[in-house]
Amino acid sequence: MQTFVFPTRIEMARAAAARAAGLINTAIAEQGHAAFVAATGASQFDFLDALVSNHDVDWARTTMFHLDEYVGLPETHPASFRRYLKERLIDHVHPGEVYLIQGDVPDPHAECQRLNRLIADHQVVVAFVGIGENGHLAFNDPPADFEVEDPYIVVELNEACRRQQLGEGWFPSLDEVPRRAISMSIKQIQKSQSIVCTVPDRRKSQAVYDCFTGDVTPLHPASVLRQHDHAYVFLDADAASLLNRQE
Repeated sequence: MQTFVFPTRIEMARAAAARAAGLINTAIAEQGHAAFVAATGASQFDFLDALVSNHDVDWARTTMFHLDEYVGLPETHPASFRRYLKERLIDHVHPGEVYLIQGDVPDPHAECQRLNRLIADHQVVVAFVGIGENGHLAFNDPPADFEVEDPYIVVELNEACRRQQLGEGWFPSLDEVPRRAISMSIKQIQKSQSIVCTVPDRRKSQAVYDCFTGDVTPLHPASVLRQHDHAYVFLDADAASLLNRQE
């Protein structure tokens, strides 16, 4: 894992997007195609804005997989991650293939099986991720399952995670935040050839400290990125503010 700290979130986002575009372009040049995983949430706003502004990527030669989605939430809901990705990424760059998580299907476990079959045919070149205020990676809340082999799983969202979604303005009340989600598993994320992790804001500073110092542990799920040789973590100064503190 390599960590990069930038004075502002905009500089951070531009650097992360440049790295992501470079990884995709290299794969297309070498293999003719690139599969990638797209994340959502407030941490990805500036990153995706910078990425879609890069006109050097031949997006028609890419396949996009979706990192996570709420169970039971229709695409029309303002907090739907399918809606988010269409508005902020897909409708701008038009990837050649897009596989979205249908979180409102009657059987979310069957949806996981569908996605697992699809992703089995692809080597993911790069996964775009963030980390949560509770240290989660995708929707793998602590204590995360580091051992499950299935690429997509149904997970329970803990209260800290749900309160983050409320605090970011996605839902009007905590009761309306779903309690379950379909998430890419930790092992599947780690199978990506590269990972670009973008983490802005002071509210993430404790999670950054917990995950990137001390032990690699399911109690701090994003700490597992430290075991990936090609994970690139991009922080703004606020998110990194606790890393140099003295105990």
